[in-house]
Amino acid sequence: MRITVIGGTGLIGTRLVRTLQSAGHDVVVAARATGVNSYTAEGLEAALDGAEVLVDVSNSSYIDEAAAREFFYTSTMNLLSYGEAAGVRHHVALSVVGTDRLARAEGGYFIAKEQQERLISASQRPYSLVHATQFFEFIRHITAHAVRSGVVRVADVLIQPMAAQDVAAAVAQTALAEPLYGTVEFGGPEVFSLGELARIDLRYREDDREVVPDPLGTYFGARIAQRDLLPEATATIAPTRYHDWRVGNEYGVAPVTSGDSLLS
Repeated sequence: MRITVIGGTGLIGTRLVRTLQSAGHDVVVAARATGVNSYTAEGLEAALDGAEVLVDVSNSSYIDEAAAREFFYTSTMNLLSYGEAAGVRHHVALSVVGTDRLARAEGGYFIAKEQQERLISASQRPYSLVHATQFFEFIRHITAHAVRSGVVRVADVLIQPMAAQDVAAAVAQTALAEPLYGTVEFGGPEVFSLGELARIDLRYREDDREVVPDPLGTYFGARIAQRDLLPEATATIAPTRYHDWRVGNEYGVAPVTSGDSLLS
């Protein structure tokens, strides 16, 4: 199967491309580094030529609402239009668990993500939306964003993160199946408080900064309830635990996982 991956050189994209290629699929890596820009439409026609599936794992480099909305609106409309012209039979997009809740909580970036999802679902094109929880690889960024006067002040919320490789496997699984015309959720195997996980991550890096769960803290501008980042009970649970992922990354080996692979 010929599959075009938009954002194919990013954190999830590189892993997704490897996963699909190892399964024997013909994968087109579409990113600015390969001459394809979903925002300007540069290179899109050629990248989608002959593609049966389009997978969008691209992201905005802006977290403010106006810039993020502009990126996701323009990019998504281009992908839908060029995808239809190319005869793409399945449009898959990666998004975030709780996007609607985060958008209602006045999170500018998440309002843009919700807009992206609405455009896809209203397009009448065959589609699937993959909602994933936060990535282990993203914890450092969350922590850095929450530093105030040398203290890490994170929102007092729960988090159920997963490894980027498991996210890629989830997206691949969805892309290779029939269009859902809806959303499927994936989450990690463990629930942490965000403060607890930030503290664990800092200590692994020998960083002794204080971590303070702040009941009034925001998550990238969104003031959210304690369980807003958690998936529903029906979510598919990824196999890789945080400690196993951390050990695997520390020693440069594949993480030990419990349970079956998402693709098995």
